[in-house]
Amino acid sequence: MAKTNGKRQKGFSGTPHDSAFKWFLTQPDIAKDFMALHLPAELQSICDLNTLKLESGSFVEESLRLCYSDILYSVKTTEGNGYIHVLIEHQSTPDRHMGFRLLRYAVAAMQRHLDAGYSQLPLVIPILFYTGRQSPYPYSTNWLAEFDNPALAEKIYTASFALVDVTVIPDDDIMSHRSMAALTLLQKHIYQRDLIDMVNRLADVLLNGYLTGQQLVSLINYLIQAGEASNAKIFIRELAQRLPQHKDELMTIAQQLEQAGIEKGIEKGIQLGEQRGIEKGRKEEALKIAQAMLKNGLERATILKLTDLTEGDLAQIHH
Repeated sequence: MAKTNGKRQKGFSGTPHDSAFKWFLTQPDIAKDFMALHLPAELQSICDLNTLKLESGSFVEESLRLCYSDILYSVKTTEGNGYIHVLIEHQSTPDRHMGFRLLRYAVAAMQRHLDAGYSQLPLVIPILFYTGRQSPYPYSTNWLAEFDNPALAEKIYTASFALVDVTVIPDDDIMSHRSMAALTLLQKHIYQRDLIDMVNRLADVLLNGYLTGQQLVSLINYLIQAGEASNAKIFIRELAQRLPQHKDELMTIAQQLEQAGIEKGIEKGIQLGEQRGIEKGRKEEALKIAQAMLKNGLERATILKLTDLTEGDLAQIHH
């Protein structure tokens, strides 16, 4: 493909080979014949080629915006309402990293499918159409072959990825996780309303000396910001009693929390008082208006509607 500053340009602005290929293969009838010829039989058997639909090739995320695939078709499967995408890439010069590039295009096409509202990934079948001077094509199109250890790469990328599910790890096991133990314990139980039962476990972990004072403060700040515990101050004070070496830092945090609570309460009280004052003023003004209306002979029903007062409010008016 034609390149500018290391990136391919959009549209049909590549080499004459690319432009001719794109012109023909973006026509569904020709693309149908192409796929009938070149799609592996096993994959062709699950594709309804009569449902071919040309998709935009410029679907890659912003970081790869100028580096997009040549031709992308969607096709319905013969087994239901699912979709398969056939990604056709034309190349007139060999590219050592073509396998990886095709993978990136395929993943981007999958992401666009999800963004369109679908709940399952589509199969994206990459096909490389090569017309270069060098023959045969010198590189593998298997992206795993680009690793120093393809066998290990295949094992990693074709199996389920590693999962550390903290929610099912017993607390006793977490206690042995050295410098990760405190964070793991806290993150496992962070959604509990009452963390007091965890004080002893967390204190035992911290007594082992794996965390510095600064790391402990960060851990407690996390508890305050993300936790749902209603008694964070009590929890921190209890922890301080069990950790003499960190007592000063923890007590300072507890005092700051108490002060913040007091200030918040005062602020809330002021706001509530202001709001009640405003409401009282509005009520008094409405009563004055209602009194004037009564003197002018307006019907009570009309006055109630105009002032939002109640019958009880009107009964207070002396006229």
